[in-house]
Amino acid sequence: MLENLTIKNYVIVSELNLTFSEGFSVLTGETGAGKSILIDALSLALGQRSESGVVRKNSDKADISASFDIKNNKFAQEWLSENEFDSEENELILRRVIYVDGKSKAFINGIPANISQVKALGEYLVDIYSQNSHHSLLKISTQREILDSFSGHNKEVAETKLSFKVWQELYSENQEFEKNKENYVEELRELQDKNSEFLKLDFSSSGWEKLQKDHKILASGNELIEGVKICLSNLELDDNSLNKTMSKLVSQFKGLVAIDSRLETQKKIIDSLDIELLELSRELNNYLHSLETNEGLQDEIETKIQSVFDFCRKYRIKPIELEAQSREWHHRLEKLNILLGEEGASLAVKDAKVKYDRCAKKLTINRKNTAASLSKIITEKLNQLSFKDADFLVSLKPIQPSLNGNEQVEFLISTHMNADSKPIQKVASGGELSRISLAIRVASISEADVPSMIFDEVDVGIGGGVAEVVGKLLQNLGNGKNRQIFVITHLPQVAAQSVQHYKVTKEIINNETVSAIKLLDENQRIEEIARMLGGLKITEATIDHAKEILS
Repeated sequence: MLENLTIKNYVIVSELNLTFSEGFSVLTGETGAGKSILIDALSLALGQRSESGVVRKNSDKADISASFDIKNNKFAQEWLSENEFDSEENELILRRVIYVDGKSKAFINGIPANISQVKALGEYLVDIYSQNSHHSLLKISTQREILDSFSGHNKEVAETKLSFKVWQELYSENQEFEKNKENYVEELRELQDKNSEFLKLDFSSSGWEKLQKDHKILASGNELIEGVKICLSNLELDDNSLNKTMSKLVSQFKGLVAIDSRLETQKKIIDSLDIELLELSRELNNYLHSLETNEGLQDEIETKIQSVFDFCRKYRIKPIELEAQSREWHHRLEKLNILLGEEGASLAVKDAKVKYDRCAKKLTINRKNTAASLSKIITEKLNQLSFKDADFLVSLKPIQPSLNGNEQVEFLISTHMNADSKPIQKVASGGELSRISLAIRVASISEADVPSMIFDEVDVGIGGGVAEVVGKLLQNLGNGKNRQIFVITHLPQVAAQSVQHYKVTKEIINNETVSAIKLLDENQRIEEIARMLGGLKITEATIDHAKEILS
């Protein structure tokens, strides 16, 4: 739910800070006062494209921030979590800064974000229906989306699209395969030879590292042998060797301890050193023996290393890449064997087609059930909007399998008794289309839709008793749990049904045009409704009329 909107230096808005509540709110004011500017500013915060010329005169940038309470908006919460944008206490803040040259920056909870991210998140927060949005209802794609959104079967829609894509990709691969079967056979033969050579290498990354380490040691064998022999000579062969010197030291300390027991600790140290030196001599002798007996291993290791290098040079690959590459060869071999099997790719295509048919059939059943329900609801709304004999029908026309299922969704209407149902664009006039659009929008909104909705002068061309019905429909829509409805209107009958009433004004301050907005109290609201009813001159009769429709 939208809680706050702050706008600074945007078009004719100097600084504006608005707080909103849930329920049905209206924004009214003279034409040109800046009502649509507020919607445009919010749209920028929600990720719409910015342009130059929106920064207020004599300012270097426009700054727009919108805060939302998302504790009941699981879709927004999941998006923030998946995209690693922190959200504290279920509060979300979107900020957009636009500079004079048209460039801009966007932020989500204070973290820099790109516009596509903000726009994706914004789709879970606010829906804006403009006065021209009824033209989009003429598109088959929009009609299908309205039905699917109303049904709440987004999962089935997504599964159908995915299964169709998989099926078509496999089908294309199969067609390509049939054209190039000989090439695939040749690729399989070459890959089998390559894989057979690789298996003979008995190669592994860990084994390759050990092989190189062993080779380095064996290649330096003579140097190691000579060095160890010198160490052993210093330890035990020379007259002044460490072992002989240590033996003398042990004997000397043994006599000293017999004289003074306080030297016992020092004697233990000497004894320990003597043992360690003897152990060192044994370990070095064992190591020297291993070097002397492994002289024949060097040729074997060098042969293995050369085999690996020869294989890598042949197939233009580095030894470090061999293990990962071998897994790719293995997977490709499996795929080619399946493709070149008796049924090959055609079997995979058949399986994918079966899965698509299952998903599409389920979606068709859901659409049929929902279409009947939505048709009835929209017909009822149209009857309330002075289409007394109208009959609305959500038609499902079978088509060839597609990304969107096996049927085309189309909205049909008959506006007179016993008249044939026809597509709405062929039956309705401009004024009628506005009412039809409103009925469809109001009837098709479900709990799955976003919590905040803005209707920007969608009641154009409506008046009299119908206007009052429109107001009541929007009021009922705003009574939904955790729902927020904003309506920009020139109709007093609609404005009178709201819970919160905001007035947008425009005035000249210091030779500059400035737009402002405020929440009206009871008396101010009566005056505004009277203005909307009576024009420039407000009479007592107009005031009484305003009080009457507000009661």
